[in-house]
Amino acid sequence: MHKKLSFALLLGCAFWLTACKSQNEQKAIPETKAPVESGAPKIYTTDEVSGDLTIIDSGNGNMLATVHLGKRPRGIHPSPDEKTLYVALSGTPIAGPDVDESTLPPPDKSADGIGVFDVAQRKLVKIIPGGSDPENFDVSKDGKQLYISNEDISAVSIIDIASGTVAKTLKIGAQPEGVKVSPDGKEVYVTSEETSQIAVLDPEAGKIIATFKVGHRPRSVAFMPDGKHAYINAENDGTVVMVDTKRHKVVKTIQLGQAGLVKPMGVLLSPDGKRLYVSTGRGRTVFTIDTATNKVLGSVEVGKRPWGIALSPDGTKLYSANGPSNDVSEVDLATNTVTRRFKAGEGPWGIVVLK
Repeated sequence: MHKKLSFALLLGCAFWLTACKSQNEQKAIPETKAPVESGAPKIYTTDEVSGDLTIIDSGNGNMLATVHLGKRPRGIHPSPDEKTLYVALSGTPIAGPDVDESTLPPPDKSADGIGVFDVAQRKLVKIIPGGSDPENFDVSKDGKQLYISNEDISAVSIIDIASGTVAKTLKIGAQPEGVKVSPDGKEVYVTSEETSQIAVLDPEAGKIIATFKVGHRPRSVAFMPDGKHAYINAENDGTVVMVDTKRHKVVKTIQLGQAGLVKPMGVLLSPDGKRLYVSTGRGRTVFTIDTATNKVLGSVEVGKRPWGIALSPDGTKLYSANGPSNDVSEVDLATNTVTRRFKAGEGPWGIVVLK
């Protein structure tokens, strides 16, 4: 009896020591701490290769989150209240300028759509239809509709956000990409790269009311604040053109550099409309143009193939998404110099900065 009791005590002690050791080992495992956030604006980039959305704190440079969205996220735009981000998703394989598309796998049409991302929750809440192969888009002034370029079917789609339905799809020129709503919301410009033209959509009537030619391979549009003029890139010409929006006619051509070496891609105006910023893709630079004189003020090298560009809310900094560099550059606009670079997923394409 005594031996049995001693054995039981020894067994109990061994169990207790093992449990204590296990608890201590568990306590020794370091906890993963959330990245420190500052009160500075947040940078959101779509990563075309990885299918993610990268969120960066512009104050301390910390990567705050990486959220998987789906296949090939590209165009990204906020709702008017900035509580939601919409992202174009596409199941069409990536095909660069030198890729034989006949060698690519067939498109996954089930992956096409518009991702709806809740900014506060940092969560993809749903995906709504966006037509075939959505690449880029813009949001109506009242936040109720999206106007989407459908690259593979040469069309623009009007999406009702509340019902998540395609209200109408209209045929336009080949390879549509850039979409921009005019300041008064009454017209939408859609670029067609292959046919070098702009389709003018009347969103209320739901029809194309005009088309006109611009430079070769237009991809992006920026309206002046009063809506009387717009700037549109001409990638293959090395130029940006200014358009009279009442007559839908090119009235000025601004040469940035030699065609083929400088390839204007994204155009973006400062809030006051006094400066136009132009990313140049393989040109690796961002140009600044004085809109009062339409003269080039300077340029800055930001990284490999800068495409999407965005301004800080106070307009003092510019951020460029540099695809092959897998990073985002921050440019101090007062000195026109790159002050920092942030890692940003794989193939950053579109970029938005929110408070």
